[in-house]
Amino acid sequence: MIFYFSATGNSEWVAKQLADILGEVTVSVNDELRNPQSDFTFSLSDDERIGFVFPIHSWGVPSLMVKFIKRLKLENYAGHQVFAVCTCGDDAGYTNRILSDLLKKKNLTLESCHTVQMPNSYIVFPFFDVDSDEVEHKKVEAAPIRIRKISKAIVDGIEDKSLYNTGSVPRLKTNVIYPLFKKYTFGQNPFTVSDDCIHCRLCAMKCPANNIRIENDKPVWGNQCVQCLACVNHCPKRAIDYGKITKKKGRYHFVESKYDFTHRNNESSRRKMM
Repeated sequence: MIFYFSATGNSEWVAKQLADILGEVTVSVNDELRNPQSDFTFSLSDDERIGFVFPIHSWGVPSLMVKFIKRLKLENYAGHQVFAVCTCGDDAGYTNRILSDLLKKKNLTLESCHTVQMPNSYIVFPFFDVDSDEVEHKKVEAAPIRIRKISKAIVDGIEDKSLYNTGSVPRLKTNVIYPLFKKYTFGQNPFTVSDDCIHCRLCAMKCPANNIRIENDKPVWGNQCVQCLACVNHCPKRAIDYGKITKKKGRYHFVESKYDFTHRNNESSRRKMM
């Protein structure tokens, strides 16, 4: 069973590729958090693995993934294998340590954590922008090879440290920048919507925090924003901005049909590993 959180589609796609190779089912954390009827209880079969897939948020675990894990209840758990895969534009810092500590409080042992480099979507910090088209395509088209290597490590039950990219100065990134990100980005953020809005309501549908309501056919943001930027990156008319800082920056969300995966053969990979 693979639990995935995804704002712009990178982690959803990676989770589904893993699930296809490993023979696991996927569960959308976004949907569970938005569902008022969910009690966050899931029943495990004897041969299931437990996976967590999510994007790196400022070199740490996204706050909504933290919220989900704290509520998670697993029935029939009996030492099942636990793994994680983080998607990141560059590196992950010590996100694996944060996740391991979080899971320990649920009596779960994180056996391996891996990273898959995917296109950048965070455009709020100064000097942060989406990747060029060339870099974006290179990252996505290289991802299936990485995913197959990760899947093999999971099947073999090994922790291959070469499949986790800590990056430079991880202590600064995870122990200093990540706590500041959580403290100062949560809540009411300065989103604006222009007259280019076509009233499609996609921003409200995509918001995993259920933080956007529609008034007079325009989005209005509440005070539960986690700055995932799903609303900004999915808007089909670029009508949504974060203050002025995103006005001249690009937009990105994952669209599989944009990329050339002719070299990929998941079914063959699955047969070799299972």
